[in-house]
Amino acid sequence: MNEEVLSLIDTYGEDLTGKEYITNPAIARDEEIKQCILILLTPEKSALLVGKAGIGKTAIVEGIAYKIQKGDVPDALKGWSVIKINVASLIGVATNEHDTQSKLDAIIREIASREKTILFIDETHLLVNKSGGIDFANLLKPSLDRGLIKMIGATTNEEYETYILRDRAFLRRFQKVEVVEADKETTVKILMGTIPKLEKQVGVKLNYHPYQIEKFMKFIVEMTDEYKRIYEVSSRYPDICLTIVANAFTFALYDNEKVVTTKHFYKAICNAKSVYPDVLVKEKERFKTEFADFIREENVNLNEIK
Repeated sequence: MNEEVLSLIDTYGEDLTGKEYITNPAIARDEEIKQCILILLTPEKSALLVGKAGIGKTAIVEGIAYKIQKGDVPDALKGWSVIKINVASLIGVATNEHDTQSKLDAIIREIASREKTILFIDETHLLVNKSGGIDFANLLKPSLDRGLIKMIGATTNEEYETYILRDRAFLRRFQKVEVVEADKETTVKILMGTIPKLEKQVGVKLNYHPYQIEKFMKFIVEMTDEYKRIYEVSSRYPDICLTIVANAFTFALYDNEKVVTTKHFYKAICNAKSVYPDVLVKEKERFKTEFADFIREENVNLNEIK
């Protein structure tokens, strides 16, 4: 009787091309997606997304998976899979260094044996040997060289400069794609496009007219601009804003209500951890002024909310 072979990719990986996408996960990132696709089509080259934390590098990879899923890619990429491997989790569950290396080696062999598979590794700097431990980058190099593995990596500017630039042999297998923080206008578009996904995930609705929803989104973007942020606390567009919007939906769920209203946005703003306290005081008062009509129509007393 044949024993079933355990797939480490199935255990530690996620097929991004098999996910259900409510909306496009990479709104306004067409140029970065195009750059990545062109690199993936180049023999013996893989793509490395580099940018600050919280600006949507993973969303770009999901955007590529979404386009593959829809068939909206060059013929050479149609039918491919994008597999995300969480290296940090994989290392965390290993009992010792030998166990870790065995698992990493097995994953590389499994990926290399699969046709039309793109490996996505976030926090790519974790692959590089820093202190005499396992060097996942060295394990990957032969497969990258022979074109057996196509890969998309993602890392921050700081980690790129500190770790990846040191390993020139690993670096030359990649082409760098700079990912910049979205501007205010683009962030509003991203937030607007994410609403259907939040509605599906949380199970509550946002029943305002689009222009009214846009007003809420603009307020959240403005209250979290660069000089109002507490840095290193989910501190970039769009993540800093997405957190507040998602929290508004969560407060509606907490209140056992099926619709997100002004008071839920206000609660989310009151509980925002990503802007300075003195800024928050001013923004709460500005919210009451800007949304006075909503507050009056909904007959809610925001002064009772903390």
